[in-house]
Amino acid sequence: MMHVKRNRSTVKGRLTKKMIENTLLTEIAWEACNQVGGIYTVLRSKVPTMIEKFGDNYCLVGPYVHAYVTTEFEEIKDIEGPFSKAAAKMREMGFEAHFGKWLVTGRPKIVLLNPHSVFDKLGELKYQLWEHHHIEVPDDDLINQVVAFGFLTKIFIEVLSGKKTKSQNIIAHFHEWMAAIPIPEIRKANLPVSITFTTHATILGRYLAMNDPEFYNHLPFFDWLQEAKNFDIEAQVRIERAAAHGSHVFTTVSEVTAVECQYLLNREPDVVTPNGINIDRFTVVHEFQNQHQKYKERIHQFVMAHFFNNYTFDLDKTLYFFTSGRFEFRNKGFGLTLEALARLNYMMQKERIDKTVVMFFITKQPYHSINPDVLQSRAVMEELRQTCQSIEKQVGSKLFHEAAEIPDSKLPELSKYVDDYWRLRFRRTLQSWKSDRLPPIVTHNLINDTDDPILMFLRSANLVNNASDKVKIVYHPDFIVAANPLWGIDYDQFTRGCNLGVFPSYYEPWGYTPLESIARGVPAVTSNLSGFGDFVVHNIPNSEEKGIIVIDKVKNTFHESAQQLADELLKFVKQNLRERVEFRNKSEAASVNFDWNSLVKHYDKAYLLSIQRDS
Repeated sequence: MMHVKRNRSTVKGRLTKKMIENTLLTEIAWEACNQVGGIYTVLRSKVPTMIEKFGDNYCLVGPYVHAYVTTEFEEIKDIEGPFSKAAAKMREMGFEAHFGKWLVTGRPKIVLLNPHSVFDKLGELKYQLWEHHHIEVPDDDLINQVVAFGFLTKIFIEVLSGKKTKSQNIIAHFHEWMAAIPIPEIRKANLPVSITFTTHATILGRYLAMNDPEFYNHLPFFDWLQEAKNFDIEAQVRIERAAAHGSHVFTTVSEVTAVECQYLLNREPDVVTPNGINIDRFTVVHEFQNQHQKYKERIHQFVMAHFFNNYTFDLDKTLYFFTSGRFEFRNKGFGLTLEALARLNYMMQKERIDKTVVMFFITKQPYHSINPDVLQSRAVMEELRQTCQSIEKQVGSKLFHEAAEIPDSKLPELSKYVDDYWRLRFRRTLQSWKSDRLPPIVTHNLINDTDDPILMFLRSANLVNNASDKVKIVYHPDFIVAANPLWGIDYDQFTRGCNLGVFPSYYEPWGYTPLESIARGVPAVTSNLSGFGDFVVHNIPNSEEKGIIVIDKVKNTFHESAQQLADELLKFVKQNLRERVEFRNKSEAASVNFDWNSLVKHYDKAYLLSIQRDS
């Protein structure tokens, strides 16, 4: 991998309380009050810290693109303040602008702008982009919305800046290319606004990484324009480059992505602004050990329904590993994880380790339906449970009455208390549940079953849930929610019930999944090619002892990384219960390093530098 520069722009002084009182901060993002991907999590989790620091001087701007936005948005009218007044002025000008509160922790002010309301101007707006900045925009629905949203945002910033006093600062912080179209226009109009632009992952980098296994080694040699044309994303890349070069301060979320920006956007970030979490959202005081046991029991129930109709294993000696995220086979490290699991299975068999690992792949793939056999097994197991409970109730009731009449302490024959009806029902239910078929490796009927890379690997490696396998696989091609008939718990509860999260990503500008995992008290594996993993390596001493295992994918080949991961998983498997409990405690404690209250200082640096450069 290319050299990473870790000492960046020098900022004189600090962002003082007086400066904050004289600064209006707007954060503009396509994902503000619009859950699409990871940036939504960044904004939502950061809100309480920003409210604490900037108070009424802080406001977000996002698109009003869905009818269900009202579930997260409370519109407010007739409220004094610069942001509400700017939105009101836009309405007077004939534009659709909504001012209100985003209904997340902190309840921040937010202005939502409806891009569809100015679609009649699209031709003019696209011509303006070409004439002023040589950006040709195709007729694409998402890009059309982005262009229209950019126009409305520029109007909002223009109105807001027109009301500012000489002593005031206005910072407009744009996230990602979908919000960044106004930046070159704001600079062209010479508006008195300090501009910060953050890319969370370059759009070209994501495409290249998915298609080039030597992405990082090839970075210095890519022709950005030719590659953008090859992937048919030239407009998006030009917008992103214009934003990076037009901003007063350019930031990204990790040193790993900073290298990517240097070569693909031709500008080094001025500041690296790592992503954090709102620790309070994950805190359950001293309850996380109890919650682990509670939700692990729910996973036990799933595993019994999935496996025990064919064969059984000791649940007290079973560990639950999981990985999750978008289905990007190479970028998310799914291929590396599978290879390591196959090696782990062999090593556990060779050493005759008396434990079982169940590995869950939680991702999103197109499917027809849940596998009927999986649903049937779940339903029959539930019937078996109810039958056993009824037998238990009947035996208990009859035994109590007869025990009072027995003259000695001799234990009676319990089976005689069970009616023939329940005997027969128990036998029939048990017989209908048992199966000779191996437990399925995938819970749903996939649309592309024969070409799915996870299934192709598992079948070729014969890692198909044989009774002799020490590593079992459950591939769940849908996200876990409480309404899911296979689970009855949500994703947060599921992860709390697991023992280890496995996320050895190849391309991950930051990576929230391992961070959220340790915040829940679940140790996690990451890689030093992810922004989170790189941050851990350079900022968290002895991270492995704190429940964060970092796989070296910078120096190692694929097979070397797979063996390192397999060795780390085997080491975890060999831990005893006391060691695993201690590991969970250390993981949860280490997550404090990533609280926004600790990481917001990087944003302070970016905002101060932005003000200094604009003055």
